[in-house]
Amino acid sequence: MDHFDWSTPFPEGVISFLDTDLYKLTMQCAVFKYYPDVPVTYAFTNRTPEKKLSRKAFSWLCEQISKLGNISLSDDELRYLQTHCKYLSPQYLDFLKEFRLKPRDQLNPTFNPIGADTGAEDELGDIHIEIKGKWVDTILYEIPLLALTSEAYFKFMDTDWNYEGQEEKAYDKGMRLLEAGCIVSEFGTRRRRDYHTQALVFRGLVKSSKDAEKCGLAGKLSGTSNVHLAMRFNLPPVGTVAHEWFMGIAAITDDYPNATEEALRRWIGCFGEGVLGIALTDTFGTPEFLKAFSKPIRYLPDTPNIPSINEGERPLTYAEVYAGVRQDSGDPANFVKLMREFYEKQGIKEKKTIVFSDSLNIEKCIEYKRISEEQGFQPTFGVGTYLTNDFVQLSTGKKSVPLNIVIKLSSAAGNPAIKISDNIGKNTGDSEKVAQVKKLLGYVEKEWAGGDETSRWGKADDVVQS
Repeated sequence: MDHFDWSTPFPEGVISFLDTDLYKLTMQCAVFKYYPDVPVTYAFTNRTPEKKLSRKAFSWLCEQISKLGNISLSDDELRYLQTHCKYLSPQYLDFLKEFRLKPRDQLNPTFNPIGADTGAEDELGDIHIEIKGKWVDTILYEIPLLALTSEAYFKFMDTDWNYEGQEEKAYDKGMRLLEAGCIVSEFGTRRRRDYHTQALVFRGLVKSSKDAEKCGLAGKLSGTSNVHLAMRFNLPPVGTVAHEWFMGIAAITDDYPNATEEALRRWIGCFGEGVLGIALTDTFGTPEFLKAFSKPIRYLPDTPNIPSINEGERPLTYAEVYAGVRQDSGDPANFVKLMREFYEKQGIKEKKTIVFSDSLNIEKCIEYKRISEEQGFQPTFGVGTYLTNDFVQLSTGKKSVPLNIVIKLSSAAGNPAIKISDNIGKNTGDSEKVAQVKKLLGYVEKEWAGGDETSRWGKADDVVQS
Protein backbone atom coordinates (compact mmCIF):
# COMPACT_ATOMS: atom_id res chain seq x y z
CA MET A 1 0.00 0.00 0.00
CA ASP A 2 1.37 3.43 -0.95
CA HIS A 3 0.87 5.92 1.91
CA PHE A 4 2.37 8.95 0.15
CA ASP A 5 0.33 12.15 -0.09
CA TRP A 6 0.17 12.67 -3.84
CA SER A 7 -1.66 16.00 -3.46
CA THR A 8 1.44 17.79 -2.07
CA PRO A 9 3.75 19.71 -4.44
CA PHE A 10 6.25 17.56 -6.30
CA PRO A 11 9.31 17.09 -4.08
CA GLU A 12 12.64 18.18 -5.51
CA GLY A 13 16.00 16.64 -4.79
CA VAL A 14 16.62 13.68 -2.49
CA ILE A 15 13.92 13.51 0.17
CA SER A 16 14.90 10.52 2.29
CA PHE A 17 17.92 8.65 3.58
CA LEU A 18 16.50 5.55 1.85
CA ASP A 19 16.11 7.30 -1.52
CA THR A 20 18.98 5.16 -2.81
CA ASP A 21 19.53 1.71 -4.27
CA LEU A 22 19.61 -1.30 -1.96
CA TYR A 23 23.06 -2.44 -3.06
CA LYS A 24 24.62 0.73 -1.69
CA LEU A 25 23.34 -0.23 1.78
CA THR A 26 24.42 -3.87 1.49
CA MET A 27 27.87 -2.85 0.25
CA GLN A 28 28.17 -0.26 3.04
CA CYS A 29 27.30 -3.03 5.51
CA ALA A 30 30.12 -5.20 4.10
CA VAL A 31 32.58 -2.27 3.99
CA PHE A 32 31.65 -1.45 7.60
CA LYS A 33 32.55 -5.01 8.60
CA TYR A 34 35.78 -5.47 6.65
CA TYR A 35 37.18 -2.11 5.49
CA PRO A 36 35.99 0.58 7.93
CA ASP A 37 39.11 2.75 7.72
CA VAL A 38 40.07 2.56 4.03
CA PRO A 39 40.35 5.96 2.27
CA VAL A 40 38.84 6.20 -1.23
CA THR A 41 38.12 8.60 -4.05
CA TYR A 42 35.39 8.53 -6.70
CA ALA A 43 35.32 9.97 -10.24
CA PHE A 44 32.33 11.51 -12.04
CA THR A 45 32.06 10.89 -15.81
CA ASN A 46 29.54 12.28 -18.29
CA ARG A 47 29.40 9.85 -21.23
CA THR A 48 27.12 12.33 -23.01
CA PRO A 49 29.47 15.36 -22.85
CA GLU A 50 27.37 17.41 -25.28
CA LYS A 51 24.83 17.71 -22.45
CA LYS A 52 26.07 20.54 -20.24
CA LEU A 53 24.68 22.45 -17.28
CA SER A 54 24.22 26.20 -16.98
CA ARG A 55 25.73 28.03 -14.03
CA LYS A 56 22.18 28.39 -12.65
CA ALA A 57 21.63 24.61 -12.89
CA PHE A 58 25.00 24.00 -11.22
CA SER A 59 24.09 26.39 -8.36
CA TRP A 60 20.85 24.48 -7.78
CA LEU A 61 22.81 21.21 -7.82
CA CYS A 62 25.25 22.55 -5.21
CA GLU A 63 22.34 23.65 -3.03
CA GLN A 64 20.81 20.16 -3.20
CA ILE A 65 24.18 18.54 -2.50
CA SER A 66 24.56 20.61 0.67
CA LYS A 67 21.12 19.42 1.84
CA LEU A 68 22.34 15.80 1.79
CA GLY A 69 24.12 16.57 5.05
CA ASN A 70 20.76 17.17 6.76
CA ILE A 71 19.34 13.71 6.01
CA SER A 72 19.35 10.96 8.60
CA LEU A 73 17.63 7.63 9.13
CA SER A 74 14.17 8.05 10.66
CA ASP A 75 12.72 5.63 13.22
CA ASP A 76 10.20 4.37 10.63
CA GLU A 77 12.99 3.78 8.12
CA LEU A 78 15.02 1.87 10.71
CA ARG A 79 12.02 -0.34 11.54
CA TYR A 80 11.48 -0.97 7.83
CA LEU A 81 15.10 -2.12 7.36
CA GLN A 82 14.91 -4.32 10.47
CA THR A 83 11.73 -5.96 9.13
CA HIS A 84 12.48 -6.30 5.41
CA CYS A 85 16.29 -6.46 5.28
CA LYS A 86 17.20 -8.91 8.03
CA TYR A 87 20.57 -9.58 6.37
CA LEU A 88 21.74 -6.10 7.47
CA SER A 89 23.56 -6.74 10.75
CA PRO A 90 22.41 -5.13 14.03
CA GLN A 91 25.89 -3.58 14.37
CA TYR A 92 25.56 -1.96 10.95
CA LEU A 93 22.05 -0.67 11.68
CA ASP A 94 23.33 0.85 14.93
CA PHE A 95 26.02 2.60 12.86
CA LEU A 96 23.43 3.74 10.32
CA LYS A 97 21.21 5.31 13.00
CA GLU A 98 23.96 7.82 13.78
CA PHE A 99 25.37 8.11 10.25
CA ARG A 100 25.49 11.46 8.44
CA LEU A 101 26.92 12.47 5.10
CA LYS A 102 29.30 15.45 5.32
CA PRO A 103 29.26 16.98 1.82
CA ARG A 104 31.17 20.10 2.86
CA ASP A 105 34.16 17.94 3.87
CA GLN A 106 33.81 15.06 1.41
CA LEU A 107 32.70 16.67 -1.90
CA ASN A 108 34.12 19.30 -4.21
CA PRO A 109 31.75 20.13 -7.10
CA THR A 110 33.25 22.41 -9.77
CA PHE A 111 31.90 24.22 -12.84
CA ASN A 112 34.16 24.73 -15.86
CA PRO A 113 32.74 27.22 -18.42
CA ILE A 114 33.21 26.20 -22.04
CA GLY A 115 33.99 29.78 -23.10
CA ALA A 116 35.02 32.97 -21.35
CA ASP A 117 34.09 32.93 -17.67
CA THR A 118 31.52 35.74 -17.51
CA GLY A 119 29.75 34.58 -14.35
CA ALA A 120 26.38 34.76 -16.16
CA GLU A 121 23.61 32.40 -14.95
CA ASP A 122 23.01 31.05 -18.46
CA GLU A 123 26.69 30.34 -19.12
CA LEU A 124 27.25 26.68 -20.08
CA GLY A 125 29.93 24.45 -18.65
CA ASP A 126 31.11 20.98 -17.76
CA ILE A 127 30.72 19.89 -14.17
CA HIS A 128 33.00 17.73 -12.11
CA ILE A 129 32.45 16.29 -8.64
CA GLU A 130 35.38 15.09 -6.53
CA ILE A 131 34.49 12.69 -3.74
CA LYS A 132 36.96 11.61 -1.08
CA GLY A 133 36.90 10.20 2.44
CA LYS A 134 36.65 6.82 4.13
CA TRP A 135 34.92 4.20 1.99
CA VAL A 136 32.25 3.55 4.63
CA ASP A 137 31.52 7.29 4.90
CA THR A 138 31.35 8.10 1.15
CA ILE A 139 29.86 4.98 -0.43
CA LEU A 140 26.31 6.38 -0.31
CA TYR A 141 27.01 9.47 -2.43
CA GLU A 142 26.89 7.84 -5.86
CA ILE A 143 23.13 7.38 -6.27
CA PRO A 144 21.92 10.77 -4.93
CA LEU A 145 24.62 12.68 -6.83
CA LEU A 146 23.72 11.01 -10.13
CA ALA A 147 19.99 11.47 -9.54
CA LEU A 148 20.48 15.14 -8.61
CA THR A 149 22.66 15.84 -11.66
CA SER A 150 20.03 14.33 -13.95
CA GLU A 151 17.31 16.31 -12.19
CA ALA A 152 19.30 19.55 -12.57
CA TYR A 153 19.69 18.97 -16.30
CA PHE A 154 15.97 18.39 -16.87
CA LYS A 155 14.92 21.17 -14.51
CA PHE A 156 17.03 23.88 -16.19
CA MET A 157 18.38 22.69 -19.57
CA ASP A 158 15.90 20.36 -21.29
CA THR A 159 12.56 21.65 -19.98
CA ASP A 160 10.30 20.87 -22.95
CA TRP A 161 8.44 18.01 -21.23
CA ASN A 162 5.87 17.27 -18.54
CA TYR A 163 4.72 14.37 -16.35
CA GLU A 164 1.55 13.69 -18.31
CA GLY A 165 1.13 10.03 -19.19
CA GLN A 166 4.17 8.76 -17.26
CA GLU A 167 2.19 6.46 -14.97
CA GLU A 168 0.12 5.16 -17.89
CA LYS A 169 3.23 4.60 -20.01
CA ALA A 170 4.84 2.61 -17.20
CA TYR A 171 1.63 0.59 -16.77
CA ASP A 172 1.62 -0.27 -20.49
CA LYS A 173 5.29 -1.27 -20.43
CA GLY A 174 4.66 -3.34 -17.32
CA MET A 175 1.74 -5.15 -18.92
CA ARG A 176 3.73 -5.94 -22.06
CA LEU A 177 6.59 -7.36 -20.02
CA LEU A 178 4.29 -9.34 -17.73
CA GLU A 179 2.27 -10.66 -20.66
CA ALA A 180 5.57 -11.93 -22.09
CA GLY A 181 6.22 -13.74 -18.80
CA CYS A 182 9.13 -11.55 -17.69
CA ILE A 183 10.18 -11.18 -14.05
CA VAL A 184 10.98 -7.47 -13.74
CA SER A 185 12.50 -5.11 -11.17
CA GLU A 186 12.66 -1.32 -11.42
CA PHE A 187 16.34 -0.22 -11.32
CA GLY A 188 16.00 3.42 -12.41
CA THR A 189 17.05 5.62 -9.48
CA ARG A 190 20.43 6.84 -10.70
CA ARG A 191 19.37 8.31 -14.05
CA ARG A 192 15.75 9.14 -13.32
CA ARG A 193 14.28 12.45 -14.42
CA ASP A 194 13.41 13.16 -10.80
CA TYR A 195 11.91 11.44 -7.78
CA HIS A 196 8.32 12.24 -8.77
CA THR A 197 8.83 10.54 -12.15
CA GLN A 198 10.20 7.41 -10.48
CA ALA A 199 7.27 7.33 -8.05
CA LEU A 200 4.74 7.68 -10.90
CA VAL A 201 6.52 4.96 -12.87
CA PHE A 202 6.63 2.53 -9.98
CA ARG A 203 2.97 3.16 -9.17
CA GLY A 204 2.15 2.30 -12.80
CA LEU A 205 4.21 -0.87 -12.55
CA VAL A 206 2.52 -1.91 -9.30
CA LYS A 207 -0.90 -1.43 -10.95
CA SER A 208 0.17 -3.53 -13.92
CA SER A 209 1.42 -6.22 -11.55
CA LYS A 210 -1.93 -6.38 -9.73
CA ASP A 211 -3.86 -6.53 -13.01
CA ALA A 212 -1.50 -9.15 -14.41
CA GLU A 213 -2.04 -11.29 -11.32
CA LYS A 214 -5.82 -11.01 -11.73
CA CYS A 215 -5.47 -12.14 -15.35
CA GLY A 216 -3.22 -15.06 -14.41
CA LEU A 217 -0.25 -13.77 -16.42
CA ALA A 218 3.06 -15.55 -15.94
CA GLY A 219 5.18 -12.43 -15.44
CA LYS A 220 5.92 -10.84 -12.10
CA LEU A 221 7.06 -7.49 -10.70
CA SER A 222 9.71 -8.46 -8.17
CA GLY A 223 10.12 -4.94 -6.78
CA THR A 224 12.34 -1.87 -6.95
CA SER A 225 15.95 -1.23 -6.06
CA ASN A 226 14.91 2.12 -4.55
CA VAL A 227 14.58 1.43 -0.83
CA HIS A 228 12.35 4.45 -0.13
CA LEU A 229 9.87 3.53 -2.86
CA ALA A 230 9.87 -0.09 -1.68
CA MET A 231 9.03 1.19 1.81
CA ARG A 232 6.22 3.40 0.46
CA PHE A 233 4.63 0.43 -1.29
CA ASN A 234 5.39 -1.97 1.58
CA LEU A 235 7.55 -4.26 -0.54
CA PRO A 236 11.03 -5.64 0.10
CA PRO A 237 13.69 -3.79 -1.91
CA VAL A 238 15.71 -5.77 -4.46
CA GLY A 239 19.35 -5.57 -5.44
CA THR A 240 22.52 -7.45 -6.26
CA VAL A 241 26.04 -6.01 -5.87
CA ALA A 242 27.97 -3.34 -7.78
CA HIS A 243 31.35 -3.30 -9.52
CA GLU A 244 32.52 -1.08 -6.68
CA TRP A 245 32.84 -4.03 -4.28
CA PHE A 246 35.21 -5.89 -6.62
CA MET A 247 37.05 -2.72 -7.70
CA GLY A 248 37.66 -1.62 -4.11
CA ILE A 249 39.01 -4.96 -2.91
CA ALA A 250 41.27 -5.27 -5.96
CA ALA A 251 42.66 -1.77 -5.35
CA ILE A 252 43.17 -2.38 -1.62
CA THR A 253 45.00 -5.70 -2.12
CA ASP A 254 46.57 -4.83 -5.50
CA ASP A 255 46.30 -8.57 -6.15
CA TYR A 256 44.14 -8.75 -9.26
CA PRO A 257 44.48 -12.51 -9.91
CA ASN A 258 42.93 -13.21 -6.46
CA ALA A 259 40.76 -10.13 -5.90
CA THR A 260 37.56 -11.57 -7.39
CA GLU A 261 37.68 -14.62 -5.14
CA GLU A 262 38.35 -12.38 -2.13
CA ALA A 263 35.33 -10.22 -3.02
CA LEU A 264 33.07 -13.29 -3.30
CA ARG A 265 34.49 -14.72 -0.08
CA ARG A 266 33.92 -11.56 1.94
CA TRP A 267 30.41 -11.07 0.55
CA ILE A 268 29.49 -14.52 1.88
CA GLY A 269 31.49 -13.69 5.01
CA CYS A 270 29.19 -10.74 5.64
CA PHE A 271 25.81 -12.18 4.65
CA GLY A 272 26.17 -15.99 4.61
CA GLU A 273 25.21 -18.46 1.91
CA GLY A 274 22.00 -18.10 -0.04
CA VAL A 275 21.54 -14.41 0.87
CA LEU A 276 21.91 -11.66 -1.75
CA GLY A 277 23.14 -14.47 -3.97
CA ILE A 278 23.47 -12.85 -7.40
CA ALA A 279 27.08 -12.31 -8.49
CA LEU A 280 28.20 -9.58 -10.89
CA THR A 281 30.58 -11.12 -13.40
CA ASP A 282 32.18 -8.44 -15.56
CA THR A 283 34.32 -6.16 -13.35
CA PHE A 284 37.54 -7.62 -14.77
CA GLY A 285 35.89 -9.58 -17.59
CA THR A 286 33.59 -12.59 -17.18
CA PRO A 287 36.25 -15.22 -18.04
CA GLU A 288 38.42 -13.97 -15.15
CA PHE A 289 35.39 -13.99 -12.84
CA LEU A 290 34.58 -17.60 -13.71
CA LYS A 291 38.03 -18.77 -12.58
CA ALA A 292 37.18 -17.53 -9.07
CA PHE A 293 33.53 -18.62 -9.24
CA SER A 294 34.56 -22.25 -9.77
CA LYS A 295 36.69 -22.43 -6.60
CA PRO A 296 35.59 -24.03 -3.31
CA ILE A 297 34.50 -21.50 -0.71
CA ARG A 298 37.10 -20.71 1.95
CA TYR A 299 34.96 -19.54 4.84
CA LEU A 300 36.09 -16.62 6.95
CA PRO A 301 35.81 -17.36 10.71
CA ASP A 302 32.88 -15.00 11.37
CA THR A 303 30.77 -16.03 8.36
CA PRO A 304 27.08 -16.37 9.36
CA ASN A 305 25.68 -19.92 9.36
CA ILE A 306 28.79 -21.74 8.12
CA PRO A 307 27.56 -25.18 6.95
CA SER A 308 29.08 -28.23 8.62
CA ILE A 309 31.31 -30.22 6.28
CA ASN A 310 31.80 -33.92 7.06
CA GLU A 311 35.19 -35.56 6.75
CA GLY A 312 35.93 -36.45 3.17
CA GLU A 313 33.45 -33.94 1.80
CA ARG A 314 34.59 -30.88 -0.14
CA PRO A 315 33.18 -27.42 0.47
CA LEU A 316 30.75 -26.20 -2.16
CA THR A 317 32.03 -23.80 -4.80
CA TYR A 318 30.86 -20.19 -5.14
CA ALA A 319 29.08 -21.17 -8.35
CA GLU A 320 27.12 -23.86 -6.51
CA VAL A 321 26.13 -21.58 -3.63
CA TYR A 322 25.25 -18.40 -5.56
CA ALA A 323 21.74 -18.40 -7.03
CA GLY A 324 22.98 -16.88 -10.26
CA VAL A 325 24.77 -14.03 -11.99
CA ARG A 326 24.14 -10.52 -13.34
CA GLN A 327 24.95 -9.55 -16.95
CA ASP A 328 25.81 -5.85 -17.23
CA SER A 329 28.01 -5.44 -20.32
CA GLY A 330 28.88 -7.07 -23.62
CA ASP A 331 26.78 -9.31 -25.85
CA PRO A 332 24.00 -11.01 -23.82
CA ALA A 333 23.71 -13.95 -26.25
CA ASN A 334 27.41 -14.75 -25.90
CA PHE A 335 27.13 -14.35 -22.12
CA VAL A 336 24.26 -16.86 -21.88
CA LYS A 337 26.21 -19.38 -23.97
CA LEU A 338 29.34 -18.87 -21.87
CA MET A 339 27.43 -19.38 -18.62
CA ARG A 340 25.73 -22.52 -19.89
CA GLU A 341 29.10 -23.99 -20.88
CA PHE A 342 30.54 -23.01 -17.50
CA TYR A 343 27.78 -24.59 -15.40
CA GLU A 344 27.86 -27.78 -17.48
CA LYS A 345 31.63 -28.04 -17.08
CA GLN A 346 31.15 -27.59 -13.33
CA GLY A 347 28.54 -30.36 -13.24
CA ILE A 348 25.95 -27.96 -11.80
CA LYS A 349 22.45 -29.14 -12.72
CA GLU A 350 20.45 -26.76 -10.53
CA LYS A 351 18.53 -24.09 -12.45
CA LYS A 352 20.39 -20.80 -12.08
CA THR A 353 19.22 -17.21 -12.53
CA ILE A 354 20.62 -14.59 -14.90
CA VAL A 355 19.76 -10.99 -14.04
CA PHE A 356 20.02 -8.72 -17.09
CA SER A 357 20.58 -5.04 -16.30
CA ASP A 358 22.35 -3.38 -19.23
CA SER A 359 20.24 -0.65 -20.89
CA LEU A 360 17.11 -2.76 -21.29
CA ASN A 361 13.84 -2.13 -23.12
CA ILE A 362 10.84 -4.39 -23.80
CA GLU A 363 12.23 -5.93 -26.98
CA LYS A 364 15.58 -6.72 -25.35
CA CYS A 365 13.89 -8.28 -22.30
CA ILE A 366 11.75 -10.54 -24.47
CA GLU A 367 14.73 -11.55 -26.63
CA TYR A 368 17.03 -12.22 -23.67
CA LYS A 369 14.25 -14.19 -21.99
CA ARG A 370 14.00 -16.45 -25.03
CA ILE A 371 17.74 -17.11 -25.33
CA SER A 372 18.11 -17.68 -21.56
CA GLU A 373 15.22 -20.12 -21.29
CA GLU A 374 16.47 -22.04 -24.32
CA GLN A 375 19.68 -22.62 -22.35
CA GLY A 376 17.84 -23.65 -19.16
CA PHE A 377 18.21 -20.42 -17.13
CA GLN A 378 15.69 -18.39 -15.16
CA PRO A 379 16.01 -14.86 -16.55
CA THR A 380 15.04 -11.75 -14.60
CA PHE A 381 15.36 -8.11 -15.64
CA GLY A 382 16.46 -4.96 -13.83
CA VAL A 383 15.03 -2.19 -16.01
CA GLY A 384 16.18 1.34 -15.23
CA THR A 385 16.46 4.42 -17.43
CA TYR A 386 13.98 3.08 -19.99
CA LEU A 387 11.34 3.35 -17.26
CA THR A 388 12.35 6.39 -15.22
CA ASN A 389 13.62 8.73 -17.95
CA ASP A 390 11.51 8.05 -21.05
CA PHE A 391 10.13 11.39 -22.24
CA VAL A 392 9.25 13.16 -25.48
CA GLN A 393 9.88 16.84 -26.20
CA LEU A 394 6.46 18.47 -26.34
CA SER A 395 7.24 20.87 -29.19
CA THR A 396 8.98 18.43 -31.57
CA GLY A 397 7.76 14.92 -30.72
CA LYS A 398 11.41 13.84 -30.61
CA LYS A 399 13.04 11.95 -27.79
CA SER A 400 14.19 13.89 -24.73
CA VAL A 401 17.43 11.95 -24.29
CA PRO A 402 18.65 10.99 -20.78
CA LEU A 403 22.14 11.79 -19.56
CA ASN A 404 24.54 8.88 -19.43
CA ILE A 405 26.45 9.75 -16.27
CA VAL A 406 28.39 7.48 -13.92
CA ILE A 407 30.29 7.77 -10.65
CA LYS A 408 32.88 5.06 -10.12
CA LEU A 409 35.41 4.31 -7.44
CA SER A 410 38.72 5.79 -8.66
CA SER A 411 41.08 4.81 -5.83
CA ALA A 412 41.15 2.84 -2.59
CA ALA A 413 43.94 2.74 -0.01
CA GLY A 414 45.93 5.04 -2.31
CA ASN A 415 45.85 2.65 -5.28
CA PRO A 416 43.93 3.26 -8.54
CA ALA A 417 40.60 1.43 -8.81
CA ILE A 418 39.58 0.24 -12.28
CA LYS A 419 36.84 -1.63 -14.12
CA ILE A 420 37.39 -3.51 -17.37
CA SER A 421 33.95 -5.06 -18.10
CA ASP A 422 32.94 -7.13 -21.14
CA ASN A 423 32.81 -4.12 -23.47
CA ILE A 424 35.64 -1.67 -24.15
CA GLY A 425 33.21 1.27 -23.93
CA LYS A 426 32.74 0.57 -20.22
CA ASN A 427 36.43 0.53 -19.24
CA THR A 428 36.79 2.82 -16.22
CA GLY A 429 39.73 4.29 -14.34
CA ASP A 430 43.44 4.96 -14.80
CA SER A 431 44.29 3.91 -18.38
CA GLU A 432 47.80 2.76 -17.46
CA LYS A 433 46.44 0.53 -14.69
CA VAL A 434 43.71 -0.81 -17.00
CA ALA A 435 46.34 -1.81 -19.58
CA GLN A 436 48.55 -3.37 -16.88
CA VAL A 437 45.72 -5.46 -15.41
CA LYS A 438 44.49 -6.57 -18.84
CA LYS A 439 47.97 -7.88 -19.60
CA LEU A 440 48.30 -9.51 -16.16
CA LEU A 441 44.94 -11.31 -16.47
CA GLY A 442 45.30 -12.22 -20.15
CA TYR A 443 42.17 -10.20 -20.92
CA VAL A 444 40.85 -10.58 -24.47
CA GLU A 445 39.51 -7.27 -25.83
CA LYS A 446 35.83 -7.22 -26.74
CA GLU A 447 33.58 -4.78 -28.50
CA TRP A 448 29.84 -5.17 -28.96
CA ALA A 449 27.82 -3.31 -31.57
CA GLY A 450 25.06 -2.66 -29.00
CA GLY A 451 27.47 -1.11 -26.52
CA ASP A 452 27.79 2.49 -27.75
CA GLU A 453 27.84 4.39 -24.45
CA THR A 454 27.11 7.77 -26.08
CA SER A 455 23.60 6.78 -27.20
CA ARG A 456 22.38 4.02 -24.88
CA TRP A 457 18.80 5.38 -24.71
CA GLY A 458 18.46 7.01 -28.12
CA LYS A 459 19.58 10.22 -29.80
CA ALA A 460 18.13 13.72 -29.86
CA ASP A 461 16.91 13.42 -33.46
CA ASP A 462 15.02 10.15 -32.84
CA VAL A 463 11.34 10.56 -33.65
CA VAL A 464 9.24 8.74 -31.07
CA GLN A 465 6.57 6.42 -32.38
CA SER A 466 3.30 6.80 -30.52
